[in-house]
Amino acid sequence: MNEEMVQQMMTAAERLASATEALDRVLGKMDAQQEMLNAKVDRIVAAVEETIAQTAEQRQVEAAGVDLRERLSGLEKSNAELKAQAARMARKTLSPVVSALLAKNEIEGERFDGAVLDKTLAALSVEQRMAVKAEMARAGMIE
Repeated sequence: MNEEMVQQMMTAAERLASATEALDRVLGKMDAQQEMLNAKVDRIVAAVEETIAQTAEQRQVEAAGVDLRERLSGLEKSNAELKAQAARMARKTLSPVVSALLAKNEIEGERFDGAVLDKTLAALSVEQRMAVKAEMARAGMIE
């Protein structure tokens, strides 16, 4: 081989070496950019997954809220029915004086006619009639 060829090969080898170094630097930069992009993609995926999880959780909470509202409505209805039933079944008692007065005039039942009651109580004073009627109203026997 002649000197000129050796020289050209040396020059070509130096150029190849510098091109290889340049390619190494470019590949290093590309690797760094790829890692940055991967990190961004991972953050985006995590944000999307978190949003999906929050949406699912929110739907569960809303469904539970609807169930709780329905249950509360049912319980309130049951409570109202039980209160009405308790009011119907409440013991209605009169004092012994009023009971004796009614028994004396042979009046029985849970509800009394106003005219019959007025006739029965005619022998009492106004204050006594008012007291008897108040007690009977409290017991739910008259309105």
